[in-house]
Amino acid sequence: DGKTFKTHPVTGAQVPDEAALVPQWKYIRPTQARWPTADFIVGNPPFIGTSTLRAALGDGYAEALRKTWPEVPESADFVMHWWSRAALLVTTGRTRRFGLITTNSLRQTFNRRVVQAALDKGLVLTFAIPDHPWVDSANGAAVRIAMTVGTRNATPNTVRAEPVEASSNTAPRLLTLVSETTGEFGEVAVELAEHNGVMHADLSVGANVASAVALESNSGISSRGVMLFGAGFIVTPAEATALLRHPPTGEGGGEGNPVQHIIRDYRNGRDLTDAPRGAKVIDAFGMSAEDVRLKYPAVYQRLVDRVKPERDANRDVAIKDNWWLHGRTRGEIRIALKDLSRYIATVETAKHRTFQFLEASILPDNKLIAIALSDAFYLGVLSSRPHTAWALAVGSWLGVGNDPVYVKSRCFETFPFPAEDTGLTPALRERIAALAEHIDAHRKRQQAAHPGLTLTGMYNVLEALRQAQGERGGVENERVLTTKEKTIHTQGLVGVLKDLHDELDAAVLQAYGLLANPGKDALL
Repeated sequence: DGKTFKTHPVTGAQVPDEAALVPQWKYIRPTQARWPTADFIVGNPPFIGTSTLRAALGDGYAEALRKTWPEVPESADFVMHWWSRAALLVTTGRTRRFGLITTNSLRQTFNRRVVQAALDKGLVLTFAIPDHPWVDSANGAAVRIAMTVGTRNATPNTVRAEPVEASSNTAPRLLTLVSETTGEFGEVAVELAEHNGVMHADLSVGANVASAVALESNSGISSRGVMLFGAGFIVTPAEATALLRHPPTGEGGGEGNPVQHIIRDYRNGRDLTDAPRGAKVIDAFGMSAEDVRLKYPAVYQRLVDRVKPERDANRDVAIKDNWWLHGRTRGEIRIALKDLSRYIATVETAKHRTFQFLEASILPDNKLIAIALSDAFYLGVLSSRPHTAWALAVGSWLGVGNDPVYVKSRCFETFPFPAEDTGLTPALRERIAALAEHIDAHRKRQQAAHPGLTLTGMYNVLEALRQAQGERGGVENERVLTTKEKTIHTQGLVGVLKDLHDELDAAVLQAYGLLANPGKDALL
């Protein structure tokens, strides 16, 4: 049942009790619910994410839902079934207009597909607030919501690259959050800015970055890291040393001690933004359970004791049956990294978009995006303002903190790197690579010299310096660094880091043939 636990006889840990069962419902010949005829549809559908759908509604309902509503992608949130249905009724002329409240993940890639499909069929967004504070009435939790109003295009054209504005005399209104202040009783006062113009699937106006398509040149070289589905895979350096004391049996696995090939250095998002934990991970990719038991019996026993009990309760058959392997092994990125000594990594969800080199021996976690490129030129372009602005515009936002999410299919695969026809010369390419190497080495050197220094702290101070100087469209202010920020500024040599980034931005903009400091809209 996923809720009842028992004590493991060896580890003493609480593990799922396979004897505790619950009934499973099977829906016979499910059909789509019929909606009553209406001129207007207004609603606040349930906020259930795709990852929690089965837990909230049951396996049977989830399977019936996917079978009955095939037009809604399986990756989309539950709320998008209402959005998709309302949009269909509007575009087919059966309803005049709809207005729905959804989670602000409406803009994320897995939900945006539904919005784009409706726009392609003639829907026009006439009003939207992409991000607004909200208190969930069910549990009082603070969440973020989006509001959207859709109407029918007077002359729908499914092949237009840009949707036509609604036939109404009023231009579509996009309201974006400027500030919010929580009051004494939990109420939130918000300040909104209004923008007018054709709205795109990502609830934006201006450059239609949401319509960008994946580039063939960028395919097959980026991926999220492995998804373990079992904390027992992670081992400390001391535990790894203990496991390495047991020599392998049977045939070897290469030079030296083959056990070392099944235990690798491991990095997650916090390891990159804060400080590496020094964690290692058991990685039996490419091996059968029998291979592991034969060659690495000590490792096998650890997996049996600390991973298999949890996997036995997993509802995904493939994850359950392949319990000695990571739940998502990411074979595609392993192939791409095969002949590289290093690769580029970034944290999927982070306040600041930074990129760095990791050694190819390090296995990335699911919260990292790995890019199989070892040339520092690409690190430089990805670290520059053109790419970070692009990633913010096409990516997603997550959580109450509204942190930007680097969606590799949208942020990386659609991104055009500079080339000779845009102004990239061999000398400029070499300079971008040199600046990128310098930035990567500078940060790592300063963090090694000051163990408490983090990337997040360094870039917080860097942004504070830019704000104080009114850079990137801001207004110059009299803000001074706090005592803590001054310490970080000194330890991280953030003034040097800022100069390096400024020079990198200028070089990459030159490689695109752009002006020295274009505004965001012009840049996109």
